[in-house]
Formats: sequence, structure tokens, C-alpha cells
Amino acid sequence: MRVLLVGSGGREHALAACLARSPQLEALFIAPGNPGMAALGTLTPIKADDVAGLIALAKRERIDLVVPGPEAPLVAGLTDACVEAGLLCAGPSQAASALEGSKTFTKEVADAARIPTARWERFDDADAALEFVRRRGAPIVVKADGLAAGKGVVVAQDLPEAETAIREIMTDRSFGAAGASVVIEECLVGREVSLFAFCADDKAVLIGAARDHKRIGEGDTGPNTGGMGAISPPPGFGRAEQEQALDLTVRPMLAEMVRRGTPFRGIIFAGLMLTEDGPKLIEYNVRFGDPEAQALLIRLRSDLLPVLHALAEGRLDDAVIDFSDDASISIVLAARGYPGKPQTGGVIRGIERAEAVPGVSVFQAGTALKDGHLVAAGGRVLSVCATAPTAEEARQRAYQGVSAIEWDDAIWRRDIGAA
Repeated sequence: MRVLLVGSGGREHALAACLARSPQLEALFIAPGNPGMAALGTLTPIKADDVAGLIALAKRERIDLVVPGPEAPLVAGLTDACVEAGLLCAGPSQAASALEGSKTFTKEVADAARIPTARWERFDDADAALEFVRRRGAPIVVKADGLAAGKGVVVAQDLPEAETAIREIMTDRSFGAAGASVVIEECLVGREVSLFAFCADDKAVLIGAARDHKRIGEGDTGPNTGGMGAISPPPGFGRAEQEQALDLTVRPMLAEMVRRGTPFRGIIFAGLMLTEDGPKLIEYNVRFGDPEAQALLIRLRSDLLPVLHALAEGRLDDAVIDFSDDASISIVLAARGYPGKPQTGGVIRGIERAEAVPGVSVFQAGTALKDGHLVAAGGRVLSVCATAPTAEEARQRAYQGVSAIEWDDAIWRRDIGAA
């Protein structure tokens, strides 16, 4: 099978590593990819959101299956363009991708499907939003309605923080058009987890769960990021609890999407809060998370390619999905200055030493080659991942891998996976 993988981050590097192992793979093309993925497939300098360029490439290379990594091309209509071109795509349609592209749409679907979620209101006017939070008080959650690369959510602990978030999102447009409207909702209390499933129309097959660490600093302090690390499975949220949460928060959504005439085919990522009253939906994403994907996919024992092919065709009944029972962890090495302006250009060495640690894999994201050296070229740069029979052993291995990497501008959290 000839496959086109779309994306360039750590998530896509992990996907490429899985796809490259498949006996069914004839050729792997990656657009645009990163230096770490060059040994796994043919890199092509087409941006992930260049839908027309991706379709032209897929036709030229006689691609059998397009595998989208990030959300932007899906929200831009990549799957629809593939269907029009007679290509299979392992991702949802543009209409179904509104589950991530619009917080309002997600809330409306959840309410219609009677999925437990936080009480919410939507605002197009900043003054009205400010008046609402002043009336309701804090803590309260302010979300940019559109896509904001995982950063458009502020959990405001006090009123000034909520007011600042509304002004930055709606008035200053810190997230561009994504902040034309906001969703403001009650602040749920509990433990946050990420639940993943392969979906095809009204069917969902559990992948697994992870816990992401969003904030930049130890002890979950500082601003939100795209994710600084993840553990899988989350403590106290095993296979039985994951299946129950799938019944509560994913399968009813799939039925509602079918009822609306916009069935979902792809990977769903349900962000959940485990409250005293049970799991409640925070949000949906229409793809693997990053860095959750890295932590999950290093535990995958079965062949990923036929599963993605099956869901693209709308069938999951015969899909074989097998994950090891090991624990896993992903630790993000970011560039100093992230999530603001990162310091780029620093030379990175020692990835081979890190991967010599048993159970450790290193996935690249914001990297580039310059004068024959691997250098930092983004905010989140590397994911150092490890598997082991126990969570503590996986954690020790991963941090041993981190210590083997030489890069002067690296920052990372030292409490990922800590009890």
C-alpha cells in the first residue's frame, strides 16, 4: 500500500514509525515531515494545510491512503478533497471536523446527545462576555471558539485573569480568527484524561487513554502549552473505566453525528474531566493528541496501517488492535522561551545515546538540518518516550534518555509521571 502521511510533528514521527513497520506498506511519503522522519519515508516540502498540493502529490504518487496527523488540514477539507479525487483518507470530513474546529458545535452535539459536559455560553461580543464573567465569578473557563493549536483555553482562577483572557482572545485577537467568538463555561473539578478511539460511523474501538501535562511549569504552573508530556495509561483509569467512558462520551456523539448526516470516520480524542459525578466531556479533537500519541503508539503491537485503511472505508469490525500492557511516558523538550518566542538554531546532539537506553524512543518535531547539524527550529522540539512494565520504571528510563541529549536551550518539566 502506498501511503501519504501529512504533518511534521512528534505525533507524525510516531505515526511514521508505526506505518514503516507494516508488512502492507509499499511506499511512505511524508508532507512535509522533519529530519527525524527522513529514514522512514520520502519527505516532500508541501505544507500540511496545502490541500491542493497534497491532492496533487497523492495523484502523482498513486497514493492508496492519506493519513492526516494534525487538525488543520481536516478542518480545511482534506478528506472531502480526497473523496472528490477518488482517494481514501483516514480522517473525518470537514463537516465532522467541526467537532474540533468549533467549540460551539461540540457543545451543541454534546447537549443533543445528552453527553455530560460543563454548562456553557457563547459570545460574539467582548463586552457581553466580560459582563457575563463578572456576574458569574471565577474560577471559570474561557475558550477561543476556533482552532488555536491547543493553546486557546484559559482556566481563569480569578476575575482579572478571566477578563484578560477575553480581551486577549476577542479584542487583541491573539489567536486570530479563532477568537472571533468565545465559549465560556463552568470550571470542572477533577482529574483530566485523554481518551482515544478509532471510529467509523456509529462504531468505536478503544485505543487507550493518556494524561497530558499542559502547563509549562512543574506542578502544573504557568501558561498553557501544546503539551509538555504525557503518561499512559492514567493512574486509576484502566481499560474497564475507559470503555465505560467511551459508552458515555463517544458512542452517543457518533450516533448524533450520523443522525445529523455528518458521520465521523477517523480518530477521536475526547478530553475528559473525571469528576465526583463521573466523566464529563471537556472537548473533542479529531486526531491523535501530541504528546499523547507518542506515549500511546510506542505501546502498539499490532499493525496500524490496516486499521487506518479499514476506518477510511467505514469498516472496523475486522480490525485487529493490540497494545502492550506496559506503562509509557512522553517527555517534551521545548526551546527556551516557549510558549512565547522560542530560541531556535541551537545544535542538538545525543539522540542516539538516548535511544540506547532500553525502551526509549525519541521523536522529533521542531527540528531542522543546518550545515549538517540537527538544530532546534520550533517551540516543542523533541519527545523523549519510554515504555516499561511499571510507570516508575518508564519514567526513570525516559529521564535517563533526556539526560543523554545535549542541547543548551532545552527546557522540560521534571515532574511528568510523578506520583
